[in-house]
Amino acid sequence: MRSIHDPRYQDLIKKLIELRESKNVTQVDLARRLNKPQSYVSKIEILERRIDVIELCDWINALDENIAIFLSYLS
Repeated sequence: MRSIHDPRYQDLIKKLIELRESKNVTQVDLARRLNKPQSYVSKIEILERRIDVIELCDWINALDENIAIFLSYLS
């Protein structure tokens, strides 16, 4: 089984999307904050590209969230 199909990974991505949306940040805005193209954000959110731990930290920081708090919301 590919790791993007793991329910835990899918939950992580769902929570990333929820966090971004709760901050009223578009994919374009987030991509700009990360210095990446919008397609980078999109591919991660549609499970086409896997995010690594460093990218996850950058993503969370770009949304002005604490990584420890964010991770505590995961099941």
